[in-house]
Amino acid sequence: MTAIVVALTPEFADWECALLMAVARSYLGVTVKTATGDGSPVTSMGGLNVTPDLSFAQVRPEDFDALVVPGGLAWENKRVPADLHDLVRSFRDKNKMAAGICAAASMLAGAGVLNDVKHTGNRVASHQEYPGYSGEKLYVDGPKAVSADGVVTAAGTAPFTFTVEILKGLGLWDATAQEELLPFSAEHR
Repeated sequence: MTAIVVALTPEFADWECALLMAVARSYLGVTVKTATGDGSPVTSMGGLNVTPDLSFAQVRPEDFDALVVPGGLAWENKRVPADLHDLVRSFRDKNKMAAGICAAASMLAGAGVLNDVKHTGNRVASHQEYPGYSGEKLYVDGPKAVSADGVVTAAGTAPFTFTVEILKGLGLWDATAQEELLPFSAEHR
């Protein structure tokens, strides 16, 4: 069975991961777990209080197919757990998917995992704030999520295509996923 862990930070952007979590868990039978830096509850930007299943230290890439990180205010407010970069790198070292949206896409840049793959985010300048980033030539400036070699990135305005690309990358883009998700794109056609 496919398993996804969603790494939550204080004041995470709840809408950026909600669609993925709901469709994956409720319609596709995916195991979805949440983790925070120290395993303590966090509150989202929208006021959603989440008690996580795990701490980052308890997350083992061997137990999951993907690590998904929503953006949020933690980066602006300097409240990002120090070991998040290590967690991302541990997934990539095991050839597991790493996905980041909004500020979390820039966090992937800081972890060094965007230097050799096509990627996107809110803007390339946000990625360039991280000294470990050297992938400017592979940055795709567009409104949709980008998936390349097990890394999925998106601007904060693209939670729908972020969800689709993650499901495609995990081999879960089937008739059920399409039936549940495609209506969400109707207003953009």
